[in-house]
Amino acid sequence: MDTQSSDPMKGISLKVASVVIFLCMSALIKAAGKDLPAGQITFLRSAFAMVPILIFLGAHGQLRDAFRTNDIFGHFKRGMVGILSMGFGFYGLIHLPLPESIALGYALPLFTVLIAAVFLKERVGVYRWTAVLVGLTGVAIISWPRLTLFREGGFGSSEALGALAMLAFAVLGSCAMVLVRKLVQTERTPTIVLYFSLFASIFSLATLPFGWIALSWPSLSLLALAGFCGGIAQLLLTSSYRYADVSTIAPFEYISIVLGLIIGYFLFDEVPTGTMLIGTSIVVVAGIFVIFREHRLDLQRRAELRHKLPQG
Repeated sequence: MDTQSSDPMKGISLKVASVVIFLCMSALIKAAGKDLPAGQITFLRSAFAMVPILIFLGAHGQLRDAFRTNDIFGHFKRGMVGILSMGFGFYGLIHLPLPESIALGYALPLFTVLIAAVFLKERVGVYRWTAVLVGLTGVAIISWPRLTLFREGGFGSSEALGALAMLAFAVLGSCAMVLVRKLVQTERTPTIVLYFSLFASIFSLATLPFGWIALSWPSLSLLALAGFCGGIAQLLLTSSYRYADVSTIAPFEYISIVLGLIIGYFLFDEVPTGTMLIGTSIVVVAGIFVIFREHRLDLQRRAELRHKLPQG
């Protein structure tokens, strides 16, 4: 298992850096083109992400150990669910304004509470259930204008399908997080990261017969760079959890909406609507409440465990 040393400022710095680079990745994918197949994007993102990951593991002498696993089927399941989530996320990203796709993605931790309660039998109290319901109300506010396009533009409305895709991304992503919770009990972090990128590349390559297109050199270059950025951001994110608790680091995820608004406005001429801003504010507040509630419950569990340990 990975060791952890306390250095909250370093952990926060690494988290913020990962958020910025992940956002650059999203902007590069969006700039590559609107009509690119999601499976093709996912393959290039996953394949090129392995380059910095393999370099990092090799430089730290961890490459051989990273392939050793006690739960290859667990990695397979996580890879399958994760790649489906990523594919839906990329579809939503290229068919929705950047800030809107980011905001809908914030539903992921809310769905994680639901999934953990159902499949891991985790106890969820009234405070977290309330936060989840409030957060999902915010998600409904954000997505409703897009979903009404089903009536106006028919089932083929790309924006309506993009909103549904982002919701599918959040649900499947929460399932992937639950699977990761199980993996970390027996697997090292480099192993989890490496096998996900490997399986993601294999699974997304299977979409080749279903509509891949010939890419221009600019599009291919943008997607390759996006994948490389994704690998670096994943390493930074993974490293951040070595230096600070999840509850300390997680709230900094929400700076992505501010940066997303700036990038969306200046690069893609995307102006946020009042409905989107209201819904996003509700989702962010609910998400932060869930994070801090999880932190308090974790402190309580640790205190109870210390009291149960034999004294002297």
